[in-house]
Amino acid sequence: MDPMFSPPLHVQRHQFVIDFVKRNKPQKVVDLGCSECSLLKKLKFHREIELLVGVDINGAQLKRKMHGLAPISTYYLQPTYDQLRIELYQGSVTQKDVRLRGFDLVTSIELIEHLTLADVDRFSEVVFGYMTPVAVIVSTPNSEFNPLFPGLSGFRHSDHKFEWTRAEFKSWALKVCLEYGYEVEFTGVGQAPPGQQERVGFCSQIGVFHRLGGRDVYNMLLGDDAEDVFSYTLLYSINYPSLRDNNILRRVLVSEVLYWAEKLKKRWIEAGELQTGERDDTYTPCQTEGRGEECLRASERCMEMEEKQTAACGAEMENPVEQCGRGVSEDKEREDEKLFWTNVQGQQESCKLHRYVSVPLAVLWSRCPKICALSGNLSNLRHFLMEAPEVKLSQDGWAVLVQDHDLEEEDHNYLEDSGYAEASQCSHSAEQEEAWGTNV
Repeated sequence: MDPMFSPPLHVQRHQFVIDFVKRNKPQKVVDLGCSECSLLKKLKFHREIELLVGVDINGAQLKRKMHGLAPISTYYLQPTYDQLRIELYQGSVTQKDVRLRGFDLVTSIELIEHLTLADVDRFSEVVFGYMTPVAVIVSTPNSEFNPLFPGLSGFRHSDHKFEWTRAEFKSWALKVCLEYGYEVEFTGVGQAPPGQQERVGFCSQIGVFHRLGGRDVYNMLLGDDAEDVFSYTLLYSINYPSLRDNNILRRVLVSEVLYWAEKLKKRWIEAGELQTGERDDTYTPCQTEGRGEECLRASERCMEMEEKQTAACGAEMENPVEQCGRGVSEDKEREDEKLFWTNVQGQQESCKLHRYVSVPLAVLWSRCPKICALSGNLSNLRHFLMEAPEVKLSQDGWAVLVQDHDLEEEDHNYLEDSGYAEASQCSHSAEQEEAWGTNV
């Protein structure tokens, strides 16, 4: 039957739901009779949804299809502040379950025609009377359209218990509205051929129900004394990675801090080499250990230059992981060089502590909008990094210490050139011979 329609009829039904979600932005959505989870797989990309639930009586089919709802690797590599939890339940839509109460949207796409008329009444009571969602979308075949299908006799599917005319569907829908306090609008998908739309209507007729009084009445109904019934079996549950999870937020923030600290270290050292003409390893360490306030004052000029950017970073960074690229303009990097390498006599603000370069947190926070957006303020940034073992902080906790591997390599080369390494090896060999002789 679908080849008559472009796009196919099932795609049009799903697109109708997706368009509704885009307009109304429901946070909690349940698809009754989710079957192969094809609608859920499309809805999971609409991140305004925080809880997405599927229910079907065929548990074996759910188990075969549920893994297609798992997060793809991109969600772990670039998590956002959006939250999404997906749950799949095995159960009948004629049974109550307290976990499905109070949703923003319930969808029932081509489901009720598979129920007996007695079960349709129970379905109405469960969905509209017990679950009390803000909105319900119900689609079902329109039997008046059936004569347009060549060779079709009887119902469109062997499992259908009935197929309603437009008048029959309207009668049921208005009865539901009267009993449970909803209003309904009628529409559909699957246009009839030109000149026949008025006579036969849509191929799939759709009723969109809205609770009278909206969320106010809906919240009041949730406070009643309805019994807590657990009729469904939970088969699948997964939380998508989100920056609202402190563990994930810390991982992303630490990764960004380590990247920028290393980049700034290299830039400042290169700038120092260019100004002196050679690498000078006699810089006196800046006394920032235990003096975080001085480190902050040293970066005030940098922060003033970034005041406008910093003030607006939170509003601009809806998705900081995606929007903040790992690149700072050359002009800004040159400004850093001027700020942190003032002369060749050891007066630079960027501090070399033994074999570490000290990068103040205030500089990191002001230089990268991503770090600014993720941490919110300097105190939060410091708090997150103090709990991250992979980050080495100064004793006062207001600077990141980045190891200078070039210095270590030069020290190693110096030892080799001085002959100390050979002497050490000879001494070690002599000790081994003496020990061997003793043992013999």
